[in-house]
Amino acid sequence: MATPGDGEDAPPPRAAETGGSLISKLGEQWRKTKEHAETYPYVWGSYILVYGGLGAYISWRWIKLRRTEDRVRALQARLRQLAAAEESQAASASPTPPPPLQQPPPLTTTGTGKPVSAP
Repeated sequence: MATPGDGEDAPPPRAAETGGSLISKLGEQWRKTKEHAETYPYVWGSYILVYGGLGAYISWRWIKLRRTEDRVRALQARLRQLAAAEESQAASASPTPPPPLQQPPPLTTTGTGKPVSAP
């Protein structure tokens, strides 16, 4: 008959406890998680709802940001094309002299010594 100190009645050690392979550790963790999910379904449902909703919102914002960036890049490229076309058009046209500056009309003085502007 086996005595408690012999270790014959004790269950054999599992691979996860003895530092077994990664696959067996992952399998054990999966089993524990599955058991916990079956025991507490409302907790796991709330996890899925909260983190799934958060993931969907972040994905939606990311897609919207990428679309905005694409539109900005397209507008910048169009602006560069317009600026280059305007520069080439200005360079090809003969330089015209700027219009002469208009000078304000001279001030005239009346007999009272006060300056009066011409109409």
